[in-house]
Amino acid sequence: MASDISKILDTAQLGFSQQESELQLLRAQQPMFVVCSTATGTGDINNLFKLDRSFRLVFIRCHYTGTSGKAMMTISLSSASGTAYDSLLYTLMRVGNGEDVNFRITSEESQPPSPWTFQAGDQLRIQWTNPDTGNITWGLEVGLAIAS
Repeated sequence: MASDISKILDTAQLGFSQQESELQLLRAQQPMFVVCSTATGTGDINNLFKLDRSFRLVFIRCHYTGTSGKAMMTISLSSASGTAYDSLLYTLMRVGNGEDVNFRITSEESQPPSPWTFQAGDQLRIQWTNPDTGNITWGLEVGLAIAS
């Protein structure tokens, strides 16, 4: 009887160990999964991006076509904790036609605790005032990953 219980416990422990190994592998791969969201238009950029759980910013890309004109692009936090916690995170100066955006977070900046990691309910706001509305077309792509 005691040996049967011991075999059952050993089998269960083996199953738990295998499950833990699989979870560790999945956790290691999780930061590599990037969710890409896009937006396009000919007016101003004023878009919000988020995931349904804590996340980190991986990259922002924006391509501009049409007439010339440049303006600053801002990246800010719209905090789930309320407007008292909203903040300007980064400003890219003079972007527009001929000056595309290719903003990426380095692997060093992505390591916990990363300032580019956000809580569930937080939103990233990307803003750019089109200097020639209707004549400059933009295509915006934002990459977010689930925070581990």
